[in-house]
Amino acid sequence: MRLRHICEVCGIEETLTPEAAYEAGWDYPPKMGSFGILSPRTCGHCVINQTVWWAMQVDGYTAEMLTPNQRATIARIVGEPDSIVAP
Repeated sequence: MRLRHICEVCGIEETLTPEAAYEAGWDYPPKMGSFGILSPRTCGHCVINQTVWWAMQVDGYTAEMLTPNQRATIARIVGEPDSIVAP
């Protein structure tokens, strides 16, 4: 299965198999974490302290404090894997 991998920090998007994504350093399910569960979605070059997961779990942000991009990231994560299946 090929999935769209979207880095929530730098915005790069790649269509990869889960195995290829894992080998390239992506933090993405199913190799890293679980679909539909809030956790970092980053490429192999970006750090997690700029993710929506970090904002909520470490910095203590509430949903009202999130940016529109962060809210869109959460919506995409909640809809996984359907929201990231490659056409």
